[in-house]
Amino acid sequence: MKISANRPIFLFFTLVAHEIAMYGKKMWIELAVNEHVRRARSAMSHFTPWRGGIRRTSTWAFVVALGSCVLACHASPVLAQTTPQSRPRPLLLAHYMPWYEAAPEQGQWGWHWTMNHFDPNSRSGADEKRAIASHYYPAIGPYDSGDAKVIEYHLLLMKIAGIDGVIVDWYGREEFRDYALLHRNTARLIEQANRLRMRVVICYEDQTIPALVEANRIAADQRVAHAIADLEWLQANWFKEKCYLRFYGKPVLLSFGQSGLSDDEWSETLQAVDGSVAYVSQHHRRSSALGAFDWPVPQEGLAAIDRFERESKTWPLAISVAFPRFHDIYAEAQVHASWGHVADKEGATFRDTFLRAVRGKSAVVQIATWNDWGEGTQIEPSREFGWRDLETIQQYRLQVDRDFPFNRNDLQLPLRLYERRAKSPTPENANLDRLAENLAAGRVQESRRALAVER
Repeated sequence: MKISANRPIFLFFTLVAHEIAMYGKKMWIELAVNEHVRRARSAMSHFTPWRGGIRRTSTWAFVVALGSCVLACHASPVLAQTTPQSRPRPLLLAHYMPWYEAAPEQGQWGWHWTMNHFDPNSRSGADEKRAIASHYYPAIGPYDSGDAKVIEYHLLLMKIAGIDGVIVDWYGREEFRDYALLHRNTARLIEQANRLRMRVVICYEDQTIPALVEANRIAADQRVAHAIADLEWLQANWFKEKCYLRFYGKPVLLSFGQSGLSDDEWSETLQAVDGSVAYVSQHHRRSSALGAFDWPVPQEGLAAIDRFERESKTWPLAISVAFPRFHDIYAEAQVHASWGHVADKEGATFRDTFLRAVRGKSAVVQIATWNDWGEGTQIEPSREFGWRDLETIQQYRLQVDRDFPFNRNDLQLPLRLYERRAKSPTPENANLDRLAENLAAGRVQESRRALAVER
């Protein structure tokens, strides 16, 4: 083969061109990463930080994180291929139901365990499972939502999985149905959230207002006045708590459903409290809302997420949703027909919706739900699925946050602590309190030793 005399010159200019191209590519990547960081920080900075604040990783950390997917493939191939690494992560909040009553604590089993059809006092099988209104069974068995050790167990599980806080269903303060009980349980939850450094947001069930009118508890022309009184109470109490999430300095408030106050009534209510809340409605943005939060629609499946993403592009605040399945027991309990079904797909539904949500544009992702056992949307550990969905969240946190202190084995710590509290005499409480608070602060070594969980 004939070799050109000009080849050295050709090779020289080829190398120069290569270096120029690589430098240009490097600069383009750095500019792109900086733009992602700028946009994300602009959005996330509007949330009031928890003491030290939402971790703001440096630009260099984000450049390094771009390559972390390759290193993480061995532990989590699905997450490693799809998790975004070029911006601060969204806040992760789990939708929480405080409505469970258990006989040992309350003297009776509440409707959400029985649905007036199942009898939890009836046991069956080798493991003596109670008959409850769910296709699934909690890892700790059916529990009471007001039990302090249950609340601690739940919040520590969330903390170790990488969830930042809860969005809690709130039905107001009336001594009607189980509303007052839910109110007391929510107060206990907020107390523990402050102690364990977890965020809280209230989701107001304004469907309670038509129910109160129908029961002649309030007059029909007092619908708005009742809502205003509830919001003023929240302003004077829970909105002031250090754990409460704020956006642009305003406490975040969600409302569930469309069957409560009308759009005009919500506008009137918010005007009466001087627009001092960051209001977010469900699915569709009301005229007085900053945006909306998404929720599973079993009749539409994942197609509902497409619609929400299209509609929410220009909203100041959109809250995406991740969920594991939808498998309600209403038909079996003879409450009403089933709302529909979304299959679990051996964890794929949660992985897909979760990853889609965290890599989207929302500054907040809602996990629906932590513990709605009646609709089968829970990610709380169960006999059927174990800790699987929490492991998915934790894998994500480990990839996007190099300082995240927990590992998969640590997910067993809250259960060990719960079991110790159930068996321990009162004098040990102070020691167990210290273990819980160390876990909440990310100081895990002592808890691992005390509760005998491998590193």
